[in-house]
Amino acid sequence: MIDSHSHLFEEEFKDDLEECLQRCKENNVNKIILVGFSKETNLKAQEYSKKYNIFYPTAGVHPDEADDNYLEKFNDLVKFVDEHKVYAIGECGIDYHYTKENMEIQKKLLHLQCKLAIERDLPIIIHMRDATKDTYDILKEYQGKLRGVMHCYSGSLEMAYEFMKLGFYISLGGPVTFKNAKEPKDVAMNIPLDRLLIETDCPFLSPEPFRGKRNESANVFYVCKKIAELRGITFEEVERQTEENTKNLFRI
Repeated sequence: MIDSHSHLFEEEFKDDLEECLQRCKENNVNKIILVGFSKETNLKAQEYSKKYNIFYPTAGVHPDEADDNYLEKFNDLVKFVDEHKVYAIGECGIDYHYTKENMEIQKKLLHLQCKLAIERDLPIIIHMRDATKDTYDILKEYQGKLRGVMHCYSGSLEMAYEFMKLGFYISLGGPVTFKNAKEPKDVAMNIPLDRLLIETDCPFLSPEPFRGKRNESANVFYVCKKIAELRGITFEEVERQTEENTKNLFRI
């Protein structure tokens, strides 16, 4: 299996990273996309990837970073991408959950990172929260040029199909295991298996039976297991196809 979205460099893992990686091995998680989202975390993703060959690093500027210094942050990202091996641009996107005060800057940052991904022939990792229309409208401008993934997708099945038409994969994480998570379950059951990725977004969004606790990459096993149950197919089929999808997207 491949965890297509992880933040194992976070402080929550500083005391037991080796144990986390051992649990990955035990659960047959053999590759992890280590996702940066700021100047500091982009560098951490690189450092960890040089130390552990299980990691494939990315670099981006998260919408939480959208402020008056956004151009400086973006220019730092361009320089970083030109100096390091990265497998995707992102995590980036639009998030209106806490504020819309910086919405125009968020949009500008997403446009810039879409263009960078196209110029560098890299996939893009999209974070979308309470901002489906604006995210879709921006990505549609680059249809046919941009490829990527809607990370930890929580939107409707109808919109999942629209994002797939733009050339995007749909990635599901821990919420697909939650009892009342209707939309992730609808997506898991209905979208083509060859457009699906699985992830943890650790240390966030732990799946059942660990909900409320720190998440880790080994738990992508439970995401895979639940999707197989929902679709009525074998665990191995979901494991095999999502691994192939992730390799195709990130070219690993």
